[in-house]
Amino acid sequence: MLNYLLQADIVDAVQAAPVQQEMSYSLIDMAVKGGPLMIVLLALSIIAIYIFGKKWWMIRQASKIDKDFMMDIRDYIHDGKIKSAKTLCSKFDTPVARMVETGIDRIGKPLSDIQTAVENVGNVEVARLEKGLPYLAMIAGGAPMIGFLGTVIGMVQAFFNMSQAGNNIDITLLSSGIYTAMITTVGGLIVGIIAYFGYNWLTSKVSNVVFQMESSTIEFMDLLDEPGTATAKEEE
Repeated sequence: MLNYLLQADIVDAVQAAPVQQEMSYSLIDMAVKGGPLMIVLLALSIIAIYIFGKKWWMIRQASKIDKDFMMDIRDYIHDGKIKSAKTLCSKFDTPVARMVETGIDRIGKPLSDIQTAVENVGNVEVARLEKGLPYLAMIAGGAPMIGFLGTVIGMVQAFFNMSQAGNNIDITLLSSGIYTAMITTVGGLIVGIIAYFGYNWLTSKVSNVVFQMESSTIEFMDLLDEPGTATAKEEE
């Protein structure tokens, strides 16, 4: 009988106890809680992804070159087939091909003039590849600062609500502001980290393309300085 009463009391106590409801938020709900600055961070993230995708594709295309390209150019020039060499260059939409084509157009002029023309084209190509990367670096540095701004705004909001509450201070007044502050901080750091790694990765890829361009320039100028090249030019 005693055991039955104890079990009944336990059941009544469990039924009378308040049921805690589990609360879960999606990423969208959390972003909304972050306030208007999350819209700015979203816009920055879209811009960063667009710049990264565009630059990645451009650099990928720029680094594509046939391994036998310079050897074929050498054979054409030594055989006096200048037009064939230019046609080969036009088949490749790469900085190296455009630089070599510029040099071929100036065959017959002093080597210093040819080298200057090739280097000028190379500088333009490098500038084209690097265009947009400073914006990615700016996002990498600016996004965390915007997130920190949201943190400060959230804390100001929390303490303002506490000051207005007077003696009726509730923990929810402080927690709502801190929640906003933490969400913007996390959002800013995520956008900044992605942009930072994206910028450095693209910069390294641009450096590889520049190295390829410099190597091809040296090889092309050595080709023009080889014996027999002048005869080939005259025959063309």
